[in-house]
Amino acid sequence: MNQFSPEILTFHAATLCIGLIVAFRFVARLPMARPPRYLLMALVLIVSVNRVFSQLLLGSLDPIEMPRPFIIALSWLFASVLMLAVLQVALDLVTVLRSLAARRLVRPVPHIRWIMAISALVLSAMGVAQALRVPPVTTVAVAIKDLPPDLDGYRILQLSDLHISKLFPGTWAEKVVALANDQGADLVAITGDVVDGTAEARRHDIAPLERLQAPDGVFMVPGNHEYYFDHKAWMDVFPALGLQPLANSHVVIRRGSADLVLAGVTDPAAGGYGEVRPDVLSALTDIPQGAPVVLMAHQPILARQAARAGVDLQLSGHTHGGMAIGMRRLVARMNDGFVSGLYHLGDMQLHVSNGTGHTPGFAFRFGVPPEMTVIVLRPA
Repeated sequence: MNQFSPEILTFHAATLCIGLIVAFRFVARLPMARPPRYLLMALVLIVSVNRVFSQLLLGSLDPIEMPRPFIIALSWLFASVLMLAVLQVALDLVTVLRSLAARRLVRPVPHIRWIMAISALVLSAMGVAQALRVPPVTTVAVAIKDLPPDLDGYRILQLSDLHISKLFPGTWAEKVVALANDQGADLVAITGDVVDGTAEARRHDIAPLERLQAPDGVFMVPGNHEYYFDHKAWMDVFPALGLQPLANSHVVIRRGSADLVLAGVTDPAAGGYGEVRPDVLSALTDIPQGAPVVLMAHQPILARQAARAGVDLQLSGHTHGGMAIGMRRLVARMNDGFVSGLYHLGDMQLHVSNGTGHTPGFAFRFGVPPEMTVIVLRPA
């Protein structure tokens, strides 16, 4: 990724502001001796801009090649800083309102900040633990207009945003694969962000995906993270593992006398790396007339285009479900209003997965669990 892009610089500036709020509005007012207080303020600022150091020293925005315990601890501390920033802003707002009501300066009770600190550390630990677990299975029935009887009950297992890395290593992938195979799906669809890291660094961690099984095959589309880590190399590795990439292309699945079209597109990030941009119309060229169409697209922002092209169901990920309660609106703004679950766009439906894994840069979920989803097709 371009470390000088406006988007990334804006991100770093935002995290620095969050760190400054916690350091100078929260830590600076803790009732403790000056030396440890100053050390704690410095730690908060370092944690808040940790991805600047990761980018400059490791060449990646996420600390993907650091030891797993370090990544977990960093996610926990970063989540704690974010929570403390929210709690401090809330405390300031309540203090102002109380002071206005009393017509005098009202100070917070002496130990409120210690309570806030303990709460943030505990809740953040719970959020990191939720992000790291093997996801539960969710079943979603999707009614398709004019679905042929031979496709009634057809089961598609959607995995998304696995982010296989040192944080989500081969041992985690083995458990995910075992649970996925137990679902007895007809087809497996992996909707992008399979890995974080180079093919050489991840060759052992990704090996369990070779054991994914489904009668009609295992298919995938690239997400933005595939382009961050040598997309061309990964597009050679995935087929060797039995994962068939669909890059602006489709396959026709035959079930009895019925056809089902499974199409896939590249990711919008492709253009920034000199690769082929997503093209829904190319992916649907020469499909059987009248066959239901399922489209895999990592980012849900392609949904309106897909609906106009006649797609019946789009499967996407990318948003991680918003990661935490209270972030849904912010994530929706960045993804054309789509965050998590099933959406209706005219005759098309869009399913946005919360994600099976999580990016190593900030492994945190609060009230938004990871998932693998069994999509069951039903006639409308």
